[in-house]
Amino acid sequence: MAVENDSSVTEFIFMGLTDQPELQLPLFFLFLVNYMITMVGNLSLINLICLNSHLHTPMYFFLLNLSFIDLCYSFVFTPKMLMSFISERNIISFPGCMTQLFFFCFFVNSECYVLTAMAYDRYVAICKPLLYTVTMSPQICSLMMFGSYIMGFAGAMVHTGCTMRLIFCDSNFINHYMCDIFPLLQLSCSSTYANELVMSITVGTVVIVSSIIILLSYALILFNIFHLSSAKGWSKAISTCGSHIITVGLFYGFGLLTHVKSSSDGSMGQGKLLSVFYTNVVPMLNPLIYSLRNKDVKLALKKTLKKITN
Repeated sequence: MAVENDSSVTEFIFMGLTDQPELQLPLFFLFLVNYMITMVGNLSLINLICLNSHLHTPMYFFLLNLSFIDLCYSFVFTPKMLMSFISERNIISFPGCMTQLFFFCFFVNSECYVLTAMAYDRYVAICKPLLYTVTMSPQICSLMMFGSYIMGFAGAMVHTGCTMRLIFCDSNFINHYMCDIFPLLQLSCSSTYANELVMSITVGTVVIVSSIIILLSYALILFNIFHLSSAKGWSKAISTCGSHIITVGLFYGFGLLTHVKSSSDGSMGQGKLLSVFYTNVVPMLNPLIYSLRNKDVKLALKKTLKKITN
């Protein structure tokens, strides 16, 4: 990806999460532990799904992709974030900043679509169980994931391309721990109207479309659950959806709060703090949510540990 810009700014300096010296070292160790748990948790879940044949189903195929995205997603900005706690000036070049912005947008958009595909998968599994193997065939699941990555790539190209057209000629201090859209818009000395319009349209489209599909899927699931006569059927239907509902709530909840706060005047600090939750906490929690609440994953973990010990 060629990066060309007419700006006089050739590099940016991250201001980091906080400017209080006494908090730098504790925060470094806190986020280092968070990063290690995220890496180990998602890598473990990916390996469990790959190594255990009883997990080779559409639901776990989507979960594997979710873990892969969370893994890459954290790798995009967390190492730079950790550097901001232990270095006096955490510098990133202009091409490096645009590259980070591209991959950040790519993985965020892709995760939205993967979560949407997972909701549709749960709808088919509960409401159309007899057609599940046909509707969610390996070919269709692969196409859904391919489409998720393609749409994520397209969205990232739009955001990055629009940002590269901006001119940065004054301050090069980014009031953030990563190259996000709003902090860069604040630094620009050229008009950002087109960027804000494009961002509102693209982000709004992704959120609205995915939200409608997710809400419609769960509305139909609830309607189907109400017609189940047995308590066992109720329990099984709710247990298969519980982890996904928690994941969607955390991702969209903190994502939308961050977007609202960051776009408000004078609220960049609050948006920066809120972004910690969906950039650091959610990728760490996802493998824990799906492993602690899932009997199949627990069984796969026991089998794998037994093989290793033997």
